[in-house]
Amino acid sequence: MMRLRGIRQSKNVEVRGGGGGRGRAGKAGGVGIVGVLAVLAISYFTGIDVSPLLNGGSTQTQQSAPASQTDDRATQFSAQVLATTEDVWGKVFREQLDRTYQPPKLVVFSNVTQSPCGGASGATGPFYCPADQKAYLDTSFFDMLSQRMGAGGDFAAAYVIAHEVAHHVQNQLGILPKVNAARQQASKAEANVLTVRLELMADCLSGIWATNVQGLMEKGDLEEALNAARKIGDDHLQRQAGQVPQPHTFTHGTSEQRARWFARGYESGNVGQCDTFAADRL
Repeated sequence: MMRLRGIRQSKNVEVRGGGGGRGRAGKAGGVGIVGVLAVLAISYFTGIDVSPLLNGGSTQTQQSAPASQTDDRATQFSAQVLATTEDVWGKVFREQLDRTYQPPKLVVFSNVTQSPCGGASGATGPFYCPADQKAYLDTSFFDMLSQRMGAGGDFAAAYVIAHEVAHHVQNQLGILPKVNAARQQASKAEANVLTVRLELMADCLSGIWATNVQGLMEKGDLEEALNAARKIGDDHLQRQAGQVPQPHTFTHGTSEQRARWFARGYESGNVGQCDTFAADRL
């Protein structure tokens, strides 16, 4: 368990509870976990609403579920983790980049909500939307991470939040808009390669966050984060979906790559070591 007792809660959290309007339901509706993982292999951390695929091509509507005690705990946890990212990146920006860090907002919601980047639900997974500079997180995601994907532990959940904040760091540094512009001009396969480099950089930046919160870590926390990185590698997700891994379709990198780049950030603590676009080997 992370030592979060006494850690402040960030004020940059926007809670969207029940009664927040209608949207696409994020139900798996008849698709087994193998099918869910196949879709998540495409959608994880991208901000693409894939709930129609999970609904067999149909778009259902349902009311957002009321916030529960579990949601409240997840919200408090998320707010505390977000506060640690604010402290870490404020320090890193100041000391390594001679810049001022402007933290993102974190939208914590239950079931479904909307963003400028599209619908958000349990089907999309957490994502960062550069259009409003907010990260989106469904409170049910932590259970999915633990129960369905085998990446349990609070530090694994914290790593996921840190990964989305890392995309905000990329946005602040001007990397995200440049890559997005390049992807629009590229072929599908070339765009996927660019996306992999972007995601592995975010994993490395997440490692920088982790090395700066070592005082909050318990024994086994680092392994939880590395395990989470492996469990959401493209090759692992595709195998879990009963497929032979197809490297040209990867958008986040292999399990080995994700864990290695996270470890690189953790061991170096240096933003300059996270430049995946200058790396010959990913």
